Amino acid sequence: MAENQKRILEMLREKKITVEEAERLLSLTGSEEGKGDVPPGAETEKKRSPKYLRVVVQPGPESDSEAHAERVNIRVPMNLIRAGMKLTSLIPPQAADKVHDALEEKGISFDFKNIKESDIETLIEALSDFEVDVEEGSQKVHIFVE
Repeated sequence: MAENQKRILEMLREKKITVEEAERLLSLTGSEEGKGDVPPGAETEKKRSPKYLRVVVQPGPESDSEAHAERVNIRVPMNLIRAGMKLTSLIPPQAADKVHDALEEKGISFDFKNIKESDIETLIEALSDFEVDVEEGSQKVHIFVE
């Protein structure tokens, strides 16, 4: 079994990710022996690593005047996200404990101390399939990675 697949299963066992997230991540790692799960030609096609997290807000179809509508176009480099995640190791233990307790109060079991660099890369790799579209009234929001 590939190292990435072992890590994903370990994260599932430790309840760091859900079964659905594990399935998606395992499908991204591909088949180790090249079994029938992978369509022909897909082995040679390598998925690009996402470079940016994008947030775009545009006027929606029900917008009164597109000329005066507010527009937002944010492009956050994934390297900035990686650096931010690594900076969590600099959080003082007392502050990290307070954050952990506050998250647990909200039902989120997450501990910054357990983040490994491989987990960050797995998360960013999983983001390559991430896309959110919200269209309501006068605005359209699109969040995706490229």
